[in-house]
Amino acid sequence: MQPARRVLASTGAASAVRSPGAFTCRACLTRLPAPQRRSFSRSAPRHAAPPGPVPAGLAELSSRKLISVSGPDAAKYLQGVITANLFPGYAGPNPTSEHLRTDAGFYAAFLTAQGRILHDVFIYRDARDTAHPPGYSWLVEVDTAEADRLQKHIRRYKLRAKFDVRLLDEGEGTVWQAWDDDATSSPAPIPPSETIIISTPDTRAPNLGHRLLTFSPTPLSSPLPIVPEASYHLRRYTYGIPEGQSELIFNQALPHESNADAMHAIDFRKGCYVGQELTIRTEHRGVVRKRILPCLLYPDGQVPPPGALDLTGAYRPEIEDGVTAEQIPREASIGRAPGGKKGRSAGKWLRGVGNVGLALCRLEIMTDVVLPGEASSGAGGFGEGDEFVVGVERVGEGEEGRKVRIKAFVPEWLRKGLVRGEGH
Repeated sequence: MQPARRVLASTGAASAVRSPGAFTCRACLTRLPAPQRRSFSRSAPRHAAPPGPVPAGLAELSSRKLISVSGPDAAKYLQGVITANLFPGYAGPNPTSEHLRTDAGFYAAFLTAQGRILHDVFIYRDARDTAHPPGYSWLVEVDTAEADRLQKHIRRYKLRAKFDVRLLDEGEGTVWQAWDDDATSSPAPIPPSETIIISTPDTRAPNLGHRLLTFSPTPLSSPLPIVPEASYHLRRYTYGIPEGQSELIFNQALPHESNADAMHAIDFRKGCYVGQELTIRTEHRGVVRKRILPCLLYPDGQVPPPGALDLTGAYRPEIEDGVTAEQIPREASIGRAPGGKKGRSAGKWLRGVGNVGLALCRLEIMTDVVLPGEASSGAGGFGEGDEFVVGVERVGEGEEGRKVRIKAFVPEWLRKGLVRGEGH
């Protein structure tokens, strides 16, 4: 177990009248308020788009919250419900604290019995608990909007297991992401001080950064610049890293399609856990035809950039005047541009900022990835110069919505994983 580090803290009435069973005279109808135009987007923007990528920064993640799971049966329970392995290298029936993994934190997921993602999480040893043996106390980091639901899920299935579950109060624990692209080695981004923190590398993708937990309301002081959370999300999107249930849709997303296999969330040598059967079958016998990929949005008539997604020249806070990625509704269908090949949907939009974001893409249609057992793309497959579109907003009832162009990229870390067989 890594020792805890100490660091310096830095209009109901109208709708009722208009219901099918009600009668309203024409004169009254003229006095009713006009129906408001509904935005095509299902959620309000979380953050203003950053002006550009940040090579180094420290971001407080208000989008993530912590749940304490503490008790003699905590490790045993978690082992049976998450995709990662708390006891790597041990296959016996009665693991002890001696068999526990030694890292401070790791990435994992809770699945349904059918193998779909409920919650993506980071799990940490609770270094604040020095009164009990290792493995007694854990912290589960989850999407803030889903924290209460996960807490209830854990309580519901704990049965007679001996542990307590508690959602940490506001200010009791804070999640941060730190990164420095100019560092020659893994930096300690915070200088030593009196505040206990937990620090662990974010292993979802190479050089993504470090995850930090702090447990004091005192503001952090850091050699890294404090940056808005949107800068972290922009960094995630360009790496192709989904996070939270706005991007890994609750009870819908599949682990392999969500890149959980390549992001080291799953131990395929681990014994039984909830959702294991379908996940293992997909790993060894299935073909994953869709993956979450980073995408660039650009106006009609603009030439898409080739190759890897280079934010230095490609990122913009807007797609075009007044249009941003956050105006695209979640799960908006991606199709071929007019005049191109005909065929089925090429994917679904998830979320983004500025002119970049994530989408669940059909690999054989939107990328040059060749699937196992398939020699090359057919007539309806990917071709150089193919262009795709996604809807931004609905103009009105019965009218075609506004569309922008979208181009998917396969990050190098994911492409290498596919070649090595970490994904299909």
